[in-house]
Amino acid sequence: MDEGADNGFNHSQTKMSMTTKTPLSAIAKAFEELSGFLGSQTKDQKLRLDNFCEACSLVSVLFSCLGLAFKFAEMEYVAKVHDLVEASKTYATLENVLDRDVANDTVKKPGSHSRNLRRVRQGLDLIRALFEEFLSTDDYYLKDAASTAYSQVCAPYHTWAVRTAVSAGMYTLPTREELLQKLNETDHTAEKKMRRYIEASRPVIAYIDKLYSSRKIALD
Repeated sequence: MDEGADNGFNHSQTKMSMTTKTPLSAIAKAFEELSGFLGSQTKDQKLRLDNFCEACSLVSVLFSCLGLAFKFAEMEYVAKVHDLVEASKTYATLENVLDRDVANDTVKKPGSHSRNLRRVRQGLDLIRALFEEFLSTDDYYLKDAASTAYSQVCAPYHTWAVRTAVSAGMYTLPTREELLQKLNETDHTAEKKMRRYIEASRPVIAYIDKLYSSRKIALD
């Protein structure tokens, strides 16, 4: 193969690598679409539950990449998203789910769709907080970033036993480099996509909170 052809081949490889969809790029795009819808919705438009679940399902891979420390979050998050996916076969929107549980007085009942929606919302916020901490430091280890994110979002709602188990698991977190390798990212590419998710997830989380507060449901 001549040098020109070889250079062309390498250029093609580089281009393919740059355009490869990674978990982070898929997540960022999905939440930007949800955020964009919320920003442009009319009074009669409501966020569809199936579209919400599709975006949330993509986030599961992030928990699995964090290993034992966030195994509790992964198991809970995946189970709750699965429940909402099943609910989407019956309920068209997030509002429909809440209104049915309000009517049946089952909003806070363990296993109810409304309670599971709150847990999924908490998972999205945990990833948002983790990304913010990840980007605020160049630490080789993720323990401090993950501990801060957990203490902000989840710890207030967990028992002492769960908090203790999570604290012990923090020592098993992958290093910064290992996490980036699992996500097929570099520091540079990950930063852009994490910031995209942070910005796009905020209005989605705020939208969910508003659904609860507008119905006078305590946010716990």
